[in-house]
Amino acid sequence: MSQATLSCAGRDAIEHASHDELENLQLERLKWTLRHAYENVPHYKQAFDEQGVHPDDLTQLSDLKRFPFTTKQDLRNNYPYGMFAVPRERISRIHASSGTTGKPTVVGYTANDINKWADLVARSMWAAGARPGDIAHVAYGYGLFTGGLGAHYGAERLGCSVVPMSGGQTEKQVQLIQDFKPRVILVTPSYFCNILEEMQRQNVDPLQTALRIGIFGAEPWTGQLRADIEARAGIDAVDIYGLSEVMGPGVAMECVESKDGPVVWEDHFYPEIIDPDTGEVLPDGELGELVFTSLTNEGMPVIRYRTRDLTRLLPPTSRSMRRIGKITGRSDDMIIVRGVNLFPTQIEEIVLKIPELASQYQLVLTRSGHMDELEILTEVRPEFDHLTVAEREKVGQKLKHLVKTYVGVTAHVNVQTAGLVERTLTGKARRVVDKRPR
Repeated sequence: MSQATLSCAGRDAIEHASHDELENLQLERLKWTLRHAYENVPHYKQAFDEQGVHPDDLTQLSDLKRFPFTTKQDLRNNYPYGMFAVPRERISRIHASSGTTGKPTVVGYTANDINKWADLVARSMWAAGARPGDIAHVAYGYGLFTGGLGAHYGAERLGCSVVPMSGGQTEKQVQLIQDFKPRVILVTPSYFCNILEEMQRQNVDPLQTALRIGIFGAEPWTGQLRADIEARAGIDAVDIYGLSEVMGPGVAMECVESKDGPVVWEDHFYPEIIDPDTGEVLPDGELGELVFTSLTNEGMPVIRYRTRDLTRLLPPTSRSMRRIGKITGRSDDMIIVRGVNLFPTQIEEIVLKIPELASQYQLVLTRSGHMDELEILTEVRPEFDHLTVAEREKVGQKLKHLVKTYVGVTAHVNVQTAGLVERTLTGKARRVVDKRPR
């Protein structure tokens, strides 16, 4: 995607292609991907053979359901380079997950992959309202995490002036936002809340900064948090979706004119929604687990990768491609408390319904005898820091009642003074602390 294309058309022609045009392109690219994976990745050849399928068996898009899934464990089992479909010498860049629960998952990109990634993030930023010449402040972490460099290359491709701040150093973040006057910030929503708190501590009015667009991703966040951020910062807060195993940020992007869920760039990634228990493909509109097949990845194609993100596929609106609804949680992040299924975002939505409470919260799980116990740590907004202990307890009782009413679980609630709930120093917030014995 050249600068001329962006400047003249505002978006790629495929973004408003007909349904038939899009499906024909997807089928062509899907056939190539299956053959590329089968012929060049031993894992996929074995998995296809064991399933009794061959790339030639795909004659229409719906045939994809016959092919095996790929999981994060498959990537770990082939650590570090076993999933690459080209010789290692053709890999231009390597990214990896943190590997906090085992070996990291490694992703490899050819030069063409890096170029395509930059195009897609540029496309995403345009959809968010960013334009060539804007100053873009990147506060995603750089390094092995895909967020920082993915956002950086895409912003440069769009024609922005990029401030590569990375995460952390919150005081300096505020200083540079004031001094450099960026119009766009790319950051996790939880860390942006930390930046807003630091502004308040420094007596900086967020409404008076040059920021007008926040491109938030890398963690689930709710509509309530969007409303809170937009009111406090005076920006349009839009959702960018991606995951390193598929590419990184820019797999899907919410359009600023509609704010109705990220548009999947279906010319490069084919989405499915499956029943997380049975693996059955579900119709559009039904809630289930999001699955992606890459259509153009050279270095590391992925076939039916199980993201564990729970959402639904929605019809097109601002673009000709389907959208994903707000991520309600992850199937592997679901907490079971006394038989009740609970996602952290459910608590976030309720917390933000109470005017006195800040967006910071943490769920602490313990066990008393054979019974699970849930404690919700929250805090008041700075403007309510004058509340007495008794008044904070009253706010806590309100939260406890709402959680019981809407979620169905009894929780202990601890409402603390402002600033006491654990913060993320760089990126994703740690919403759950599970102290239950394994």
